[in-house]
Amino acid sequence: MNKNIVVAVDGPVAAGKGTLGRRLAAHFGFAYLDTGALYRATALRLLRDGQALDDIPALLAQAQAVSLKDLDDPGLRAEAVGEAASVISPQPALRAALLDYQRNFATLPPDDAAGAVLDGRDIGTVVCPDADVKIFVTASVEARAKRRHAELVGKGEEVSLAMVASDLAARDARDSERAASPLAAADDAHLLDTTKMDIEAAFQAVRSYVAACMED
Repeated sequence: MNKNIVVAVDGPVAAGKGTLGRRLAAHFGFAYLDTGALYRATALRLLRDGQALDDIPALLAQAQAVSLKDLDDPGLRAEAVGEAASVISPQPALRAALLDYQRNFATLPPDDAAGAVLDGRDIGTVVCPDADVKIFVTASVEARAKRRHAELVGKGEEVSLAMVASDLAARDARDSERAASPLAAADDAHLLDTTKMDIEAAFQAVRSYVAACMED
């Protein structure tokens, strides 16, 4: 076992991994990192500075300038920022630039926390392959599209369910087919399909699993 407990939560967009990751961290008193926020923060900095998403030097400079304050920016949740993050995230140079930040967070979680929960696409396979607990959260495209559509409508955005489903399918393809750190479940990950589960049932399932792993 590591000095600190590391919990890796992976899965496609809108599967529920972020909500589950945050709740797990709060329940066990662990630090929490939404690794996707690092890519969204980089994308947001590029967009605000009017820089092209395929400008690699600018991309790396913005990634290196990302701070904890950037990760709390309300602008990170804008749909355009999420789409831009999906475009830049396959860049191997960007993934390499952000890798140390993620690993350092897992090894030395802030506030002397006893552990860390990281959620993303490649935590259990690339970022923390030796994580104490690995969970892969998934759900059907239809279920994820309905959740994401409800979230966007709740924010006042006008978007059709069909458009959301199409966007999710495109993101899934980019995440799964990219050459660098593609979305994939680790061989030793616990698979949780939330298609027919509400968030409370999903949380109780992963909470019990994490607790059991910590007792081993």
